[in-house]
Amino acid sequence: MLHWALIFLGVALIAGIFGFGGIASASAGIAQVLFVIFLVLFVVAMVARALGGRTP
Repeated sequence: MLHWALIFLGVALIAGIFGFGGIASASAGIAQVLFVIFLVLFVVAMVARALGGRTP
């Protein structure tokens, strides 16, 4: 799950760069929402991994 959270965080960052840079101004709001969602997913995955310990 951490792997997927990192992938989605990367996608959100790329979408944010395009959205905030003015290349696709209409998608800036969507990029902001995606960035926040995937950032929250990343933090949840990190906490779950830390609390869950090692999994085989």
